[in-house]
Amino acid sequence: MKAPARGAIGGAAFLLAAACVLALLAASAEAQSETPGSSKRFADALGQAPEKARARHSPVEQEQDAVAAGGKLFELHCAECHGRKASGTRRGPSLLGEEMQQAPPGAIFWVLTNGVVRHGMPVWSKLPEPERWQLVTFLKSFRAQTASKEGAL
Repeated sequence: MKAPARGAIGGAAFLLAAACVLALLAASAEAQSETPGSSKRFADALGQAPEKARARHSPVEQEQDAVAAGGKLFELHCAECHGRKASGTRRGPSLLGEEMQQAPPGAIFWVLTNGVVRHGMPVWSKLPEPERWQLVTFLKSFRAQTASKEGAL
């Protein structure tokens, strides 16, 4: 039996290698859509908050310095994953989107308290409750900023 031509083997090997590269790229794209930064997972976590938690209101939202204090806490505890401006990174989702701004403060507080450990967000229950509410107030302040920008248009 005659051995296959060298070019035919090289072409088959090239096609096999190309197929493997395409499969790896597809797997990588799928994995990236499921990273800790996925806003779908964040929305799911907010949706998991029990009704009792969702109904809670921030006891600090009317305090004049709550947004500034929450901003400092965000810088210390959250910016590493969510970015300095909360616009998200590969490690954590953007906190500027609809999911966050439409969420009740109690649901955000619940997620902060319980974390989303399976997807890389730590539990912040050891952070004193008033500080967690300051973080919530800071995060909800983006809604006011967005609304004032839209009104200026």
